[in-house]
Amino acid sequence: MNFLLEHGLTVFGQWISIAELVGQICALAVVFLAERRTLWTWPVQVGATVLLFAVYTSAHLGGLASRQVAILVISLYGWWAWTRRKDPVYGVVVRKGRLAERLSMAGLFAVGTVAMALLLDALNASWAPWPDAAIFVGTLVAFGAQGLGLVEFWLVWLAVDAVGVPLQIASGLYFSAAIYVVFAALVIHGWWSWNRSATRNRTRVTAASS
Repeated sequence: MNFLLEHGLTVFGQWISIAELVGQICALAVVFLAERRTLWTWPVQVGATVLLFAVYTSAHLGGLASRQVAILVISLYGWWAWTRRKDPVYGVVVRKGRLAERLSMAGLFAVGTVAMALLLDALNASWAPWPDAAIFVGTLVAFGAQGLGLVEFWLVWLAVDAVGVPLQIASGLYFSAAIYVVFAALVIHGWWSWNRSATRNRTRVTAASS
């Protein structure tokens, strides 16, 4: 792994390690795969977590590094969950979250961010504990909702991107910051695609029950 961190290339005057380059490309590919609701979303995500864990550890971003471990666990759950919710025609069945689910997501995001920020600050594990914590917790909430097939997970990703771009720039991870900007555009399209699929699935269920 040290080889991947110590070797890389320069793009537009900015040096990028191989680990960061490949890790972020894999993370970017996950957005494309998730939009298409393919099971390949999860094994590619596993590869991204391993590489980005090393990148964020070397950048002294404890929250971002720790979230890679949590993402690995959630990815295994998501992989299992999606195999059980596969539709032969439409791919993974998706739906809009109920009010209670949306409130739970918002509550977990808010409370989790406060708790994680205080922990990171107490352990001196991050130079930017609050945005680091928001990205950590938001990522877990987003992946958990993605595993459940909830359309709202895309909106959580938008919030994570809004915090992530300035943090990556301040950390000197300019390539990662650029990837986050691309993420935002893809997330908006992904939300539109999943929202359309959720509406279609609901129409099918309503027609079948009438």
